[in-house]
Amino acid sequence: MSRTSRTRLAAAVVMLVAGACLAGLVGRSGSMHAAEAATLPHLCNSYRGLPEGFGSQARAGMVRVPAGTVRLGSDQGYSEEQPTGESLHVDAFWIDRTEVTNAQFSAFVDATGYVTGAEREGAAAVFQAPRADHGVLRDGEWWVWRQGANWRRPQGVASNAAAKPNEPVVLVTHADAIAYARWLGRDLPSEAEWEYAAQGGGSAEQIDREPRDAQGHPTANYWQGIFPDLNATEDGYATLAPVGCFAANGYGLFDVIGNVWELTRDRYTGSHQPHGNGDPVASIRQAGAASRRGEQVVIKGGSFLCARSYCLRYRTTARQPQEADMSTSHVGFRTVLRGPTGS
Repeated sequence: MSRTSRTRLAAAVVMLVAGACLAGLVGRSGSMHAAEAATLPHLCNSYRGLPEGFGSQARAGMVRVPAGTVRLGSDQGYSEEQPTGESLHVDAFWIDRTEVTNAQFSAFVDATGYVTGAEREGAAAVFQAPRADHGVLRDGEWWVWRQGANWRRPQGVASNAAAKPNEPVVLVTHADAIAYARWLGRDLPSEAEWEYAAQGGGSAEQIDREPRDAQGHPTANYWQGIFPDLNATEDGYATLAPVGCFAANGYGLFDVIGNVWELTRDRYTGSHQPHGNGDPVASIRQAGAASRRGEQVVIKGGSFLCARSYCLRYRTTARQPQEADMSTSHVGFRTVLRGPTGS
């Protein structure tokens, strides 16, 4: 690994592991459950990864979110989640009902010849479960800079495992995600749009509550157990899950919590900042993709690595910084359609 690569991975790890102390204060409970895929035969394991009409219909695979207001953040969460008290108006828009899949991203690459940042760099940050005899681990030692890892081969050239068409595309940068969105005439959601849509017409979740139903069954793909040593896989998945394996929210969106963190259009500036005119989209309308090395963007929703004992960010208000030009194995995205076409 080059010195530059080591430095970048170290910087990324600092962001990825932030918040462990708070997570460690909360206990764990739950029970086993049967696979939920049977309740969603049109998605999950039987889904091929391409929504009906993809490539020919502007809103293929999307659902409409009505106009409304949202107050970002939660006073129960981490410091960066603390709300400003500002009520933001969100215009009606369309958003992908699932995270963008490998099949969708492959169609984009086939049509355009696009090469991702990880493919150009020749490596990416990949989660690697520690060995049973690992001894004491420091924060972030479960991340490796894997040669040849990219969206096509998430585990790198040393593995025969290829990306599955119905799983969310990962190991993409902010610029990669925007390039895909623009190919479809779309964009990445603002943080306000994402959080408003993810709440599905409801409200923010309690920080000390795992995403489980009334019977104690996991309702999202997250880490059940003591991270990073034991994953009980009560949800049926040790790492990525196919999209749509858990029930949709009130607006019909799948996997807004867990599975993969999702990129947004917003630059990360620390805690929530007032929007002034109350328009959460105005500041990003003319902005390009974040591209300067070290520039950070907001990611939302948590991932399969978030545990009650670590991370503790499996909720809609959760937010973290992600280096815009960093490709990691637990970050993906979904797109939105605004304006006359999206109203």
